[in-house]
Amino acid sequence: MRSPTGVARLIGSTVEIFPVPEWLSSTLSGTQFGSLRRQYIRSTGGKTAGATKETTGATEPVLEYSIRMNPRAFTTPGLSLAPTGAALGAEIRGLDVCELTGAEFAAVHRAWLDCSVLLFRGQHLSDADLIAFSRRFGGLDWAPIQETGRRFVEGHPEIYVVSNVIENGVPIGSLGSGEAVWHTDMSYLERPPKASILYALEVPPSGGDTWFCSMYGAYESLAPALRDRISHLTLKHDATYNSGGYVRQGVTAVDDPVTSPGVYHPLAPVHPESGRRVLYLGRRRNAYIAGLPLAESETLLDELWSCATRDDLTWRHQWQPGDLVLWDNRSTMHRRDPFDPDSRRILHRTQIQGETVPAA
Repeated sequence: MRSPTGVARLIGSTVEIFPVPEWLSSTLSGTQFGSLRRQYIRSTGGKTAGATKETTGATEPVLEYSIRMNPRAFTTPGLSLAPTGAALGAEIRGLDVCELTGAEFAAVHRAWLDCSVLLFRGQHLSDADLIAFSRRFGGLDWAPIQETGRRFVEGHPEIYVVSNVIENGVPIGSLGSGEAVWHTDMSYLERPPKASILYALEVPPSGGDTWFCSMYGAYESLAPALRDRISHLTLKHDATYNSGGYVRQGVTAVDDPVTSPGVYHPLAPVHPESGRRVLYLGRRRNAYIAGLPLAESETLLDELWSCATRDDLTWRHQWQPGDLVLWDNRSTMHRRDPFDPDSRRILHRTQIQGETVPAA
């Protein structure tokens, strides 16, 4: 059962309500719920978290309680999961991703679907290690051609370099040191990648933080009338510019949303693995909703974007060398803060191929 205040389970003739975050309430397994319930009862001296008796098809008002989430409630042998406390994201501690057993990987995969973004700190990966870990989630896309014309790390066509470093007068990577605006990776493809993995080799002392937002939460925050309005609409995902504002290699700059190159996807597709509906926006520049006058499309998109990027739907990650971040491209967007161009930032990215076309 679902409740506005959190997660509910029917215990005998009583409905018990736990005020956990909306994003987590839909993903708790029965085992996790039981563990959380036992911890809460111990912490309150034997009281349940709030209960109402089922009467004539309705319930009495539910008492609300605060609870501090205990990561031990979500522990698999060899895996410790610490939720960020934000609308999405969790850190998995104590694991070397190169040494995951089958059971540990299954738990990581489940946590990724539940939390949308996972952080692994203190990793020591070669490019081959990064590729091997990434392939456990599925086939890999080759890195897209960067705005400089460079494609990938020599000998590893799956690795895309995100960097501002210049060597011998040539950038070694893409996106520079400026802001990278909110976006979903490569949503301009017919079958966009389902996930991205970013590994930090060098990071600046400040700036360059990556922000993520929950597109589950974005969709669920929309008013019912707005959900109905977008239920059958499709959105063009522009192929002209990357998230740093650079024109993609081999593409002619076009700034007319109606005629720019791109692919149409549903505005509110269903996530193929979780079964939950998301708001799927891609990126704002040159976006266009099919069949609408341009002015009407722009107004509606502005409204949707203002809902999607609210502070309460976001989580900010501050990078350290050795950080590995995995995110679900189907249920998140992300952006990057600018940083000092005289500092060095080098990260390597892989992308896991999408297995389905976004569908409503």
